[in-house]
Formats: sequence, C-alpha cells, structure tokens
Amino acid sequence: MLAYLSFFLTVVAINAIACLGLNLQWGFAGLFNVGVAGFVAVGAYTSALLTAAPAAGRLGGYELPILVGWIAAMLVSGAAAAAIGALTLRLRADYLAITTFGIATCIQLVALNAEHLTGGPFGIAFIPRPFASLAGASTLFGLANLALVAGVCAVVFVLLDRLTHSPWGRVLRAVREDEEAARSLGKSANRYRLQAFVIGAMLMGLAGAVQAQFFGFIAPESYLPTLTFQIWVMLVVGGSGNHRGAVLGAALVWALWTLSGGAFAALLPADLQARAASLRIVAIGVVLSGMLLWRPRGLLGETTVISRHVAARAEPNG
Repeated sequence: MLAYLSFFLTVVAINAIACLGLNLQWGFAGLFNVGVAGFVAVGAYTSALLTAAPAAGRLGGYELPILVGWIAAMLVSGAAAAAIGALTLRLRADYLAITTFGIATCIQLVALNAEHLTGGPFGIAFIPRPFASLAGASTLFGLANLALVAGVCAVVFVLLDRLTHSPWGRVLRAVREDEEAARSLGKSANRYRLQAFVIGAMLMGLAGAVQAQFFGFIAPESYLPTLTFQIWVMLVVGGSGNHRGAVLGAALVWALWTLSGGAFAALLPADLQARAASLRIVAIGVVLSGMLLWRPRGLLGETTVISRHVAARAEPNG
C-alpha cells in the first residue's frame, strides 16, 4: 500500500511541474498553449538520449549523469520554445492554440518515425532510474523517488512563486490584462510573453525528463494530445493564476483519472476493457464542464491569492 501511494504521489508531483509551467504561460501571461505534450516529449527524449546506454541503430546513449540530462532537457525545451515563440507569439487566442497544437503533433510524429533518433514506435528502454540500487525494495525505492521528485517540485514552486511576485511577474500580469497600458509604460509585451513561454516550456521539459527517469521507458504514445488535455484540466480545476491551485488540480485530477480507471476495469466486462481509457476521458470532461459552470476560476483562483496578500498586509496595521 505504501509503495503504491508513493508511486501515485510521485506521478502527481511530475504532473504538477508541467502544470506549474502551463500556469505561468496561461495563468500569468494569457498564452493559450495547446502543445504541452510536445514540450514534455522534447524534455523526455533529450534526457533519455543523454543518460541511457548506447543502443545499436540509435543516436545518443552517452550515459551522462541524470542531473545533466534534466538540465539539458530544460535547455533544449527552452530553446525550442524560443524558436517557436519568436514566430507564433504574435498570434492571439485560437490561432496560437492551433499553431502550438500542430507543433506538438509534429513532435509526436517525429518521435514515432525517427527510429534512428527516438527508437520509433518501440521507444527508449533501460533509461537509468534514480536510486536504482534500491529497486529490489519496492517501498524504499518508491519513497526515495517520491522525496526526490517532490523536492524538485517544491523548488520549482518556490522559485516560480518568487518570480511571479517580483516586478517581472507584475509586469507580466499587466501585459495580460491590458497590453496597451503596459506598452504605454515602455514595457515590451512580446518580450515578456516570450520569456514566460520559454520558462513554462522549460518546466514542461523538466517534467518530461523526470518522468522518463522515473519510469525508465518512454514511447511516442505517451505524448498524445490526451496529455495536454490532462494538464489543462488540472490547471482549470485547481485554478489558473495560482501556483497552489496548479498543484491541487494535479493531485485531484490524477486521483480521479486513477480511480475511474480502476472502477471501469472492475465494473466493465472483459470485452469492453479496451474502451475504459475513452470513458476516463469522458469522466474528466464531465468534471471540466462542471468546474467551468460551478467555479470558472477553479478551486483556488487568482482572486484567492490576491485577497490573502491584502489580508496579510492589513493584519500588522490592525
């Protein structure tokens, strides 16, 4: 039981890292990025190629330390986002969404077909895992990985919280709310948007790298649009513009995803088991629709954060 709980919480922490990246892009910069899965894939494959052992017929296999793979994943994802953002961030709303979705689809197709680089449909196996020496003791292995991934998520959370409450973060929100007013004060809206887009993509790449090392195997089907849908639902449920909401949404939606899968597997006959994944997506969609109707700002929306800061400032003055 403890081993499974640690596994569950580790996956929640990985999803939370990606959700925090999306929160910076959408919750603070207003960038409608529907290519989350693409940046997660770039990070995962970068880390896997650099840290895995050599394999016949495939590039990479440099057996570098895991930390080097994670840093490289962030840098490559950030570089890809900078190149994409320089061309697409002038677009607005649905046009940006269509563009990022198309780019993510292209990345997934490259992962599927470039066998000499990504292993094609067979993916990359035997990726080194942290604390591999503890793999024989499942509980201890799970707890060690949970501590590591939760620590990474906590560092990301604290750094993002400081960043978004700095003058840079206030300008970013000003650009989101009223671009013309921000421009009148001499602020470059495109530059701030590009910075937010790159930092958010770096966090998505980090999430992909951590996921690759945790599972020890990656394949193209792990980076379908369903992943982007999951991360977006996590942010909407938790509350965009609030880092705590992003983490809470990651936990709640992943719990629903896991529990619904188990319930459908137990209740449906064997010949319908293959359709259980589709039913899980339907269940998540129902939750998303309910949240948009009931609490469109999410469980912990941005107004909650603002009111807490106002209250905290008012307390010392009585």
